[in-house]
Amino acid sequence: MKRISAPRRTASLSAQLVDSLRSHIESGGWPVGTRIPPEQALIEELGVGRSTLREAIGALVHLGLLEPRAGDGTYVRSSSELQSVMVRRASSARRDNVLELRTVLEEYASQAAAMRRDESQLQQLRELLADADAACADEDTSAAANVDALFHRAVVRASGNDLLIEVYDHLGTALTSSLGGLPWDAVHAEEHARLHRRLVDAIEARDAGGARAAAAAIVQLTRGHHENGTPRAAEDR
Repeated sequence: MKRISAPRRTASLSAQLVDSLRSHIESGGWPVGTRIPPEQALIEELGVGRSTLREAIGALVHLGLLEPRAGDGTYVRSSSELQSVMVRRASSARRDNVLELRTVLEEYASQAAAMRRDESQLQQLRELLADADAACADEDTSAAANVDALFHRAVVRASGNDLLIEVYDHLGTALTSSLGGLPWDAVHAEEHARLHRRLVDAIEARDAGGARAAAAAIVQLTRGHHENGTPRAAEDR
């Protein structure tokens, strides 16, 4: 029996505009945290009606990409729907759940990085270790936290798993913001640095098991830090 041909559907103008604006945001055309152009300027630039533009902007607000602020315009909240959903969920989770998620992601990523890293990625990790040491020497806690976040992202990127990289990138802000805030004393700061050096050594040696163990020890140290207000030294020296 001959199949019935389905009717062709074309996206509405507002749906096309949603896709266009979403691509613009994802590509960095409107960076996260910036205010988008005013309504009239967008109408003139895009050649669409006011109702069509408002419908598209409303859809992007619903998706979590845009955020209206009363009396101050509309701002870019996140660069993708996945990021918006995951950051919002992680930010509302209990800290121990965030730590468990970080353990799962970073243990696997570290193991994979040991098996797949290339020389340029290894060099980047060594350079970030040096940057972290410099930040600690200057007692610049903000810089140290930023370098630490970059370091762990670099490890994940060295895993070669594109989906894992995307998930971790989207969760990175929530992970670092929910786990920051407490100062490290000199002894435990050195332990933190030692474990990071051990992780890079294992990745360089292509020691997948050693890399995974070092990553787990780093998260264990961080867990003790946040549970007790002071870091707990890793047990497996």
